[in-house]
Amino acid sequence: MRKDITVAAEPRSSRGKNEARRLRVKGLAPAILYGSGSPAVAVSISPKEINRILHSNTGHNTIFNLSVLGGEDTPAMIVDWQSDPVKENLLHVDLKRIDLSKRIAVKVRVHTTGEPKGVKLQGGLLEVITREIEIECLPDEIPESYTVDVTELMIGQNLRASEIPLGGSVKLVSGPEQVVAHVVALKAEVVEAPAEGVVAATPAEPEVIKKGKKEEEAEAEPEKKKK
Repeated sequence: MRKDITVAAEPRSSRGKNEARRLRVKGLAPAILYGSGSPAVAVSISPKEINRILHSNTGHNTIFNLSVLGGEDTPAMIVDWQSDPVKENLLHVDLKRIDLSKRIAVKVRVHTTGEPKGVKLQGGLLEVITREIEIECLPDEIPESYTVDVTELMIGQNLRASEIPLGGSVKLVSGPEQVVAHVVALKAEVVEAPAEGVVAATPAEPEVIKKGKKEEEAEAEPEKKKK
């Protein structure tokens, strides 16, 4: 989805770890801009602006204007990014030029709403299998997300990608039979009874060894001698 957002970028002539380190000290992040048949351009951008876009409702599907200092102004999207796993700092960003007149394929989030009858009346469990589907459309037609009602689902029934109303000129790229969500029966714990005619074994009691009469007399003899 296209947003009225402009992100400033500066061209950079050098690459490598040292250059990336210098950019991060300045509060910038290295990025690459490519696509639409034009040469790739190495730039530096504000990680705060990119993170703001990534955490918005449209996320990485946001189309914004990228303004390169002394260069081009172009609609762009975030197609890939790397973050530090510990500090969560933005390490690198891949940006793609977008031709607003050409259809593109994107992945869109799918949300479910409602309590399935199979859960409410039959005691089943709703399982969400996938949380996004891939579609193809014009850049200006990219939806923020899809919300589907699962109220009518009973145990054993499912919702497939082909059942999601897309609208407009949007086409489904994901397989039409892809299951988005289904209701399953809860598995009851089965306790197996012993087979007919089979007596269940009982725990053996500790064996008690009784002493014979001769052994008792032999032990008592030394006691008599002591006396």
